[in-house]
Amino acid sequence: MPDCPGVYRYFNKDGVIIYVGKAKNLKRRVSSYFNREHTVYRTSVLVKHIYDLQYTVVNTEEEALDLENSLIKEFQPHYNVLLKDDKSYPWICVTKELYPRVFLTREQLKRGAKYYGPYPKTEVAKALIETLRKIFPLRTCQYNVSRETIESGKHRLCLQYHIKNCEGCCKGLVSPEQYATYIDEVRHILNGDTKLVSEYLMDRMTQLASQLKFEEANELKRKYLLLENYRSRSAVVSPVIHNVDVLSLIRDDNAAYVNYMHVRNGSVVQSITLEYKLQGADADAPSESLMAMAVSEVRSRFADTYKHDRVREVIVNIVPDVEFAEVEFVVPQKGDKRKLLGISLKNAEQYKDEKYKMMEKLNPEQRVTRTLTTLQRDFHLIELPHHIECFDNSNISGTSPVASCVVFRDAKPFKKDYRHFNIKTVEGADDFASMKEVLTRRYTRLVDEGKDLPQLVVLDGGKGQLSAAVEALDAIGLRGKISLIGIAKRLDEIYFPGDSVPLYIDKNSESLKVVQRLRDEAHRFAITFHRKQRSKSQIHSELDDIKGVGDKTKKLLLKQFKSLKRLREASLEDIAAVVGPAKAKLVYEGLRG
Repeated sequence: MPDCPGVYRYFNKDGVIIYVGKAKNLKRRVSSYFNREHTVYRTSVLVKHIYDLQYTVVNTEEEALDLENSLIKEFQPHYNVLLKDDKSYPWICVTKELYPRVFLTREQLKRGAKYYGPYPKTEVAKALIETLRKIFPLRTCQYNVSRETIESGKHRLCLQYHIKNCEGCCKGLVSPEQYATYIDEVRHILNGDTKLVSEYLMDRMTQLASQLKFEEANELKRKYLLLENYRSRSAVVSPVIHNVDVLSLIRDDNAAYVNYMHVRNGSVVQSITLEYKLQGADADAPSESLMAMAVSEVRSRFADTYKHDRVREVIVNIVPDVEFAEVEFVVPQKGDKRKLLGISLKNAEQYKDEKYKMMEKLNPEQRVTRTLTTLQRDFHLIELPHHIECFDNSNISGTSPVASCVVFRDAKPFKKDYRHFNIKTVEGADDFASMKEVLTRRYTRLVDEGKDLPQLVVLDGGKGQLSAAVEALDAIGLRGKISLIGIAKRLDEIYFPGDSVPLYIDKNSESLKVVQRLRDEAHRFAITFHRKQRSKSQIHSELDDIKGVGDKTKKLLLKQFKSLKRLREASLEDIAAVVGPAKAKLVYEGLRG
C-alpha cells in the first residue's frame, strides 16, 4: 500500500462494507490493524470480520476526511462512528421571484432560492418569520406572480391585503422595486446585519416626524421596536465579531455531541447540534478526530454559507487533528470569544440532557443503570453499587455521642433501613474510635442475621475515618467484600483506603452528586437524633434514676414540692402524704443515697 493520505474500506465475506477509515499514511494505518494485539474488544471483533479491503488515494488529509465522511453517510458501516441525523432542521427560504416569498421549510429544493439557517428549533424560526411579517408587508400566498399574471388579472386580492399585511403583490399594487427594498432588509436581518436596518428605520422615522407625518413615523417606530427586540435576543457578543464559526464537543460513553454556531456581526445566524453514536472500532476515537469529522460535516452541509462568508477563524474547545486550508483554530481563554464558546458548550450540554430526559421517559430504569455504572467506573468498584450505606458521627464536646447510617438503594434513599447508634464504648469526642465501633456493630449484626451487605460504604470524613473503617472491616473479615471511600468536607475530596492522595471529581459529576446527597442525608439524620438525645439529657433528673418511680409519681412530687431541693429537705411523712408510704420510702432513700 502507498505511504500517502487516503481512505480505506473493509469488507466482510458477503462483500458488505463494515468499516471506512481515513489515514495520513495508508500503509502504516492499515497495517496497524493486523500486526498487533488490540486491547479494545470491538476492534478485535472488527479485524476478525475483515475479508477484503479497498483504498482510495487523495492529495491531502482534509480530502481524506471529506471522502470518509461521504462514504460513511452512503454505506452506514456497522463498525463506524455514525452521525445520528434522523431529523431535518428548519430553514428560512427567500425565493427568487418577481415578488419573493419568505417561508419556513425543511427541504432545500428550489433553484435560485436563498436559505438561511438551520435553526435549532422550529419555534425559533417561526418566531423570526412572524417578526419579519410584522415589520414588512411580505406576501404569504403561493401564487405564481409574474408580470403576465398581473396584466391578465388572474389572481384576486386576499384577506391579507384587506387587513393590511400585504400591499397587493398579485395585482401589482406595489412595485417590484419597492418590494425589493423590503426583501433586501429581510436579507440583512437574516444575515445578522440588523444594525443597518435599525439605523435606516430610525433615520426615516426622524425624517417623518420632522415633516409632521406622525402616523407614518409611529408605524416605523413600531417596526423599529420589534427589530430591536429581536436584536436584543439574537446578539450574544460584541458586534465586531463576524464571520466566525464556533464548535464545541462533549461526549459520554455512548455518543459525542458537537454544537455548531455561525456568528455574523455578533449574532448567531446558524446553530445546530450534531450527535455521533460511538460504536464499533471507533468507540474510543480521540476527541480530536471527532472534532475534525464535525468540522468537515458542517463545511459540507453548509457549503452555501461558505460561498458567501469566508470563514478563516474557528473557535473550538478541542483542536482537530486535521489541518484545513486557510482556517485557523482558536481555543480562547477569556473575552467575548470565550463567552461564545461557553454558549456553544451550554447548547451541547442542553442537547445531551434533553436526550437523556427523553430516554428516561421511555425507560425509567435507564437513568438508574447509568448512574450506577458511572459510580462503578469513577470509584473503581467490582460490581454495580445497588446498595450503598453512609455513616456520620455527631457530638458536642463529647456529650451525647451518636452516629447515623443512611441507606441508598439504586441511588435513592431507602429510609426503612436507616439506623441510629448511641456510642457505647468511646469516652469523649473520638470520631475515629466512634466510627470503628459503629461499623463493627452494624456489619457484625448484618452477617449474624444473614442480610445482604452493601457494595459501597461512604464515610463522612477523610483519611482518619477511613483508616478506622478499614480496621473494623478487617476485624470482621469483610475487608475484601465491601468497598470503602471517604468524602472530606472542605473540598469534597474522595479518599480511598491506602491512598494518601485524594481524588477530585468534576463538580458536575453525577457520581459526586450522589455521594454528596448521601453525606448530607447522613449528617441530617445524625444531627436530628443528637438533638433528641441532648434534649432528653437536659430534662433528666435524679427521680428518673430511682427504680419504681414513674412519670406520674414524679409529676405529683414536683407539683407539690416545686423543686428537688425542697423534696430532698422534706420528711418521710410529708412525702407519704402525697404518694403513699411505699413510694415515699423509695423516694426518701433514693434522694439520700
